[in-house]
Amino acid sequence: MTSRERILTLMAAAATAVLCVVNPAAADGRSGPAEGRSGPAADVGTRAGVGSDAGVAAGTASAGQDGSLSALLDDLVPKQLAEYRVPGASVVVVNRDGRTLTKGYGLADVERGVRSDPRRTGYFMASDAKLFTAVAVLQQVEKGRLSLDADVNRYLTAFRIRDSYPGRPVTVRHLLTHTAGFDTGILGRGGTAPEPAGALGESLGEHQPERVRPPGETAVYDNYGVALAGHLVEQVTGTPFATYVDDAVLEPLGMTRTTFARPDARTAGALALGYRPDGGRQRAEDGQYGAWTPTGAGAVTTAADMGRLMSALLDDGGPVLTRASTRAMLHRQFANDSRLTGIGYLLEERVRAGQRLWVKDGDLPGFHGNLALLPASGVGVYVVYNGDGVDGSASYAGQELVNRVADRLGGDDDEGAPATPSATAAPSAAADLGEAGGRPTADASARPTRQDRNAASLYSGHYRTTRTSTSDLTRVAALTTSVHVTADADGTLATTGLARDPRVGEQHWVPVAPGVFQERAGQDRIAFRDGRLALASDPTQVFEKLAWYQSPALHQQALLAGLAVLGAALLLLPVVAFVRRREPKAPGGRLAWALAWLTGATLAAATVCFVRLTGDGNALNRAVLVGDSPLLTLIPRLVAAAAAATALLLVCTVLAWFRGWWPVAGRITYTCHALAATVVVGLCAAYGLLP
Repeated sequence: MTSRERILTLMAAAATAVLCVVNPAAADGRSGPAEGRSGPAADVGTRAGVGSDAGVAAGTASAGQDGSLSALLDDLVPKQLAEYRVPGASVVVVNRDGRTLTKGYGLADVERGVRSDPRRTGYFMASDAKLFTAVAVLQQVEKGRLSLDADVNRYLTAFRIRDSYPGRPVTVRHLLTHTAGFDTGILGRGGTAPEPAGALGESLGEHQPERVRPPGETAVYDNYGVALAGHLVEQVTGTPFATYVDDAVLEPLGMTRTTFARPDARTAGALALGYRPDGGRQRAEDGQYGAWTPTGAGAVTTAADMGRLMSALLDDGGPVLTRASTRAMLHRQFANDSRLTGIGYLLEERVRAGQRLWVKDGDLPGFHGNLALLPASGVGVYVVYNGDGVDGSASYAGQELVNRVADRLGGDDDEGAPATPSATAAPSAAADLGEAGGRPTADASARPTRQDRNAASLYSGHYRTTRTSTSDLTRVAALTTSVHVTADADGTLATTGLARDPRVGEQHWVPVAPGVFQERAGQDRIAFRDGRLALASDPTQVFEKLAWYQSPALHQQALLAGLAVLGAALLLLPVVAFVRRREPKAPGGRLAWALAWLTGATLAAATVCFVRLTGDGNALNRAVLVGDSPLLTLIPRLVAAAAAATALLLVCTVLAWFRGWWPVAGRITYTCHALAATVVVGLCAAYGLLP
């Protein structure tokens, strides 16, 4: 079961408990967009023009390696578009020797029937734009205007980064390695229209997040930090970030159809629309704009243009960076666990099929891209999809494609199956990673010792990602998206919640070194140290072990139990009141029961609103980014009202016992109701649902 399905299952069950409404059809499985994997909705990809003749190829793809990759793309991408229900995609593959393969599939505009063109169709590049920010910062480092190890406050004038950790300032290097320690928060940072979204520096000063961890200790994906890095470029050059990138990066690279400003005549006419599946059709998305341009808000490019950037990075920087800066960008600068892969300057290090990859993903509503550089092969790959796909599957599709290309180049591709780890040949590309390579350095099939089994049992439990917000309602995702680790008797581990592939639920891991485990029949690795779990395939977060009382599973059970009690009372109290309407009652007791019913009704309304908000995961992502859904403010207000009512419930409970309201059974019932409301409101507060 995917994380999104667990959210829907939990909240649907909660709504059922509160409202006591039985819906037999809901028990049959997923409904709505998820049903589109088969049946009438599944042929959207075909209707969008996906088929064996949908590719538009250019370059020298007629023979040899290019021909092999061309055939791979023609086989894989149309299948992805059909299965995931994505309208279109564009791909570019570049080689260090100058060869380029560009391909377009499906439709850039479903309503008008415009086909995807890798040379002309503009796509919002989302976080892939962060690479341009890294280039811009490194250019200023080369000129001596920025220092990687300088306090960022040295360059700021309109606002200052708070001194939360005296003597440990945030530096430029921290911004480029996601190690600044800022809290995660993207709620409301997006926009729906290309009108000017306000000055970058003004937005950064107004929305500065808390510093929740010391800088330089942990890499946690950080949009604010990257936006701040772009603002530093503005500060030292006296030029708006979009203008600077246009002059110093795009023009030298010949990226004539790329812009960091509002889409203009070069891009607007050929701009793809982003979509999300909605029943049997595709709904156009918005929310791709915003003030934080260095993170990708409003930035548009074509697949062919991105090929020019990759060619420059494969060629020691081309006309935009020195060889030293480029190699620093493509070199591990930080790792959450030294035994695994790490992060360069805004590029993430991975190992696949014996090769090191430097990867950057980009996701915005309706647009999902993936860029990967394979320096050993001299190859760069960029793919972008203009659709979210069923259950957000397009966010994984790019990684799937890059993996297949790496497998093909590494000689491990077997009809798309993942390469099986081998203990006999440690890949040269991973040789200097110690135990972090794409394959085990020990025999994964060896029988584990008792020490191995005992150590594995210590890792069992629930883990929470460091990308969990501490300040807004997106924290509620931690209730159902935790990682669960269990140890088997043979010393192996099983995990849920780690796989990025939405089709993968439980993963199994075998020990290859103390605290290090290799994915069985896969190429990923995990490592444990000091109560933390690190994942090789995502070096921009770690997972922290939770105490038993912090267990999301325990909280889910408590939440459902509390809502069940409140739901039963919600329906039964009016019936009881009607039956006993002629019996004499103390005025205080009558008001107390009315308050109990009102509390349950308020929490029921909050639950229904939450189910409505989270019913479509793609729509939820858009609503959180843009922040314009009235439910985002209504839900916290309902919970706050319920919290106030619960406080009064507790007071009434004390009065009921001291003043002898109702028989003992009635007082016990009321106490249970008050405790149930306290549990529900307390969990809502713990997961960020109070304003």
